[in-house]
Amino acid sequence: MPAVATVTFNPALDIATRTPRVLPAHKLRCEAPQMHPGGGGINVARALHRLGVDALALHASGGPTGQRLQALLQAQGLPQQAVAVAGDTRESFHVVEAASGQELRFVLPGPALAASEWQAVLDAAAALRPVPAWVVGSGSLPPGVPDEAWARLAKAARAQGSRVAIDASGAPLAQALQAGVDLCKPSLRELRELTGQALPDLPSQRAAARALVDAGQAGAVALSLGPQGALLATAEGSWLAEALPVTVASTSGAGDSFLAGLLAGRLRGEDWPGALATAVAAGSAALLAPGTALCDPAEVARLRPQVRVRTV
Repeated sequence: MPAVATVTFNPALDIATRTPRVLPAHKLRCEAPQMHPGGGGINVARALHRLGVDALALHASGGPTGQRLQALLQAQGLPQQAVAVAGDTRESFHVVEAASGQELRFVLPGPALAASEWQAVLDAAAALRPVPAWVVGSGSLPPGVPDEAWARLAKAARAQGSRVAIDASGAPLAQALQAGVDLCKPSLRELRELTGQALPDLPSQRAAARALVDAGQAGAVALSLGPQGALLATAEGSWLAEALPVTVASTSGAGDSFLAGLLAGRLRGEDWPGALATAVAAGSAALLAPGTALCDPAEVARLRPQVRVRTV
């Protein structure tokens, strides 16, 4: 069994392209598309695989799009376990306007899952043997999947001895934290929604992240701050990693690469500040790649020494 198993209820076939200019009511002639298997957990598994960590992508899959996604994962050499569902796996579209460099992202809701289907995903995760060191729940929940899905995953995985990382938002994140997780990765917007606080500066952001740790809801909180970098809070301390100045080709998949870098660092024996530096390098490397191509290991290695981490 790989060291990390990721769970994705709502995978996507990510289609990325470019067009000269986006104009309403016009046919927008696009370049030949790039296609990647996507969805939060799948992207985390792909990035981990690139970083040399054994990972398994467990995901729901349905219809011709699901078959295409599975074929792309197989071509990348990533171990996967697909749970069949009746609805067709969704597609997502990433279009870059060449004139401005702006990226437009169109995200479909995904197929509605019956109770038996989403439960089958949870059952498959609980049946993994040997038990993985980490179980990662990441991404949106499609129609029909209850908000407590990630909480159920967390409870079952931790009861079997796995550590659990959750990358979610809104009610699904709140319920997962109530169940207790080992790591969560909210954005600043998501932490504001979770706490109902404005969190205008670093001290308030640090306090909000530490409050989740002190309450026993998360062993570690990795808070992405965009241009301000990333904050990591644990019971051992809090650290800020400054963002790296890179030329952005696409923001898609950067957060997933960040989480993969953080887990890869920890699995390789790095302390929390070191793992945070690896995470920022991986997230920054993903920004250099178009669409959801994710981080290039060579770029991660190049950027890693440039990351500055300080105690806060």
